[in-house]
Amino acid sequence: MAGTPSKDEVVEEVKGILAKVVDDVGKASTARQLMIGGATGWLTGFTLIKVGKAAAAAIGSGIIILQIANHNGYIKINWDKVTKNAEKVSEQLEEKPSKSNLMKKVGKFMDEKIDKAETVLKKKERKVKKWFYKATDEDYFMFEEIHVFMAAFLGAIIIGMVCGIITR
Repeated sequence: MAGTPSKDEVVEEVKGILAKVVDDVGKASTARQLMIGGATGWLTGFTLIKVGKAAAAAIGSGIIILQIANHNGYIKINWDKVTKNAEKVSEQLEEKPSKSNLMKKVGKFMDEKIDKAETVLKKKERKVKKWFYKATDEDYFMFEEIHVFMAAFLGAIIIGMVCGIITR
């Protein structure tokens, strides 16, 4: 397989293609971005719901088939072993939180964060704004054309998921 590209090469090629597509869509008119974003978002949401339903049906059918096969004697389930393993896992889950005092640590962490938030609010600092600018490497938020596509895409995902749920 000398001609097979490596995983990194494939990832870089896909990133390049996605960057080109996003750049092309970002340069399109607002109406075109709304149409493309809406159509792809709806298709994505609808497909997610349908694939999820199919996966749930396949898993459920598999469980039912296994139970029927067990009942008719085609397979034998060692219930004692299943019970022992389930009890072992249950004991391990019960031991871990008590050893680490998880609730005390969570409570202490939350108290520290609440105190810090209170201090920030008292100083009237605009941490969120600073964080956003720091994360985006921008001095201020600048509306770009691609934001129209993204808003349409995200909204249409929800609509597509609803359509996928209400259709059979």
